[in-house]
Amino acid sequence: MFDHIALRTADIDRLKIFYTAALKPLGISVAAEYPGGAGFGRDGKPAFWLGDSEREPSSVHIAFQARSRSEVDAFYAAAMDAGAVDNGAPGLRPHYHADYYGAFVVDPDGNNIEAVCHHA
Repeated sequence: MFDHIALRTADIDRLKIFYTAALKPLGISVAAEYPGGAGFGRDGKPAFWLGDSEREPSSVHIAFQARSRSEVDAFYAAAMDAGAVDNGAPGLRPHYHADYYGAFVVDPDGNNIEAVCHHA
């Protein structure tokens, strides 16, 4: 769980298009915009921010909470359709815990993005 996370990018439009498509199945959408940036969230509360950067973006890992395993599956499909690179298809990861169901993709800037459901 997180309060907010921000990614800096050299191409805000490309990442906004990618995350708009990839996060839609999780019920996450653009909740706020400003010149050179956008905030994504649920129920109008932005918690995931994208902003312009003049320097090279850094690679990070972000895990988004999914409310069901089907949301994880839908996230993965939407992200792949939006141009992600596979980094771990949807499935159980029992080495984390028995009900850990996640999917991993690499976004257009090289960040490792995950959707995870902790419910059976």
